[in-house]
Amino acid sequence: MVAARAGDGQAYEQLLRELDLWLRAYYARRLPYPAAEDARQEALLAIHAKRHTYSPSKPFGAWLAAIARYKWIDRLREASRNAELSLEEEIAIEGHEGAAISAAALDQLLGQLKPAQERVIRLVKLNGLSIAHASGATGQSAALVKINIHRGLKKLAALIS
Repeated sequence: MVAARAGDGQAYEQLLRELDLWLRAYYARRLPYPAAEDARQEALLAIHAKRHTYSPSKPFGAWLAAIARYKWIDRLREASRNAELSLEEEIAIEGHEGAAISAAALDQLLGQLKPAQERVIRLVKLNGLSIAHASGATGQSAALVKINIHRGLKKLAALIS
């Protein structure tokens, strides 16, 4: 990344190839195929757009994992918003085992957090509520909601690494 930011085109191409492979594996374990592909592409775009934020004095893996994790959470949040199905539509049974496994895995991971952390992550990151609304719903201050989200996501990252 340091060489790529310094203008080395070959280093940047090599970095993107390696990141592409890593992101494919990362999302394949966490999301169903179409969502995994979307998340991978979004992560690559975010890495490109935010490469100026990488500090060479910090570990590159942690910077990369944070971007990948946030794109994963964005995909989960989007899936929860689009999960509505009218009663007239047929419910497909086959081909959704990956999504069901991912949802179950997410529930299991969130269950390992402190209840206050789990609740605000579900409200803000999965259901899309604002910090202020989550604060009102939980009785936590806005600052505490932010702290619980940060600490909860940090623990989730440690659990899945």
